[in-house]
Amino acid sequence: MRIYWHEGSKNIIGKRLKKARQKSNPPLTQQDLSARLGVMGFNLDRVSISKIEAGDRFVADYEVVAIAKALNVSLEWLLTGNR
Repeated sequence: MRIYWHEGSKNIIGKRLKKARQKSNPPLTQQDLSARLGVMGFNLDRVSISKIEAGDRFVADYEVVAIAKALNVSLEWLLTGNR
């Protein structure tokens, strides 16, 4: 399987994930987001979230859906930046 990077990043959601996490009310830490995802049944630890935000980790489609729900943002915005 060939893996393609996007502009030097392993994912396209990292920057928007960080932005949404920090702009939530109240702002969420990476640990807070990890806990919220855990309650939803998804196991993403703080280190994984940090790596996603830095573009150092690929993100599965089901993780993108869970992250959007946990942050209360649309999938379209998380994936494209469009509302």
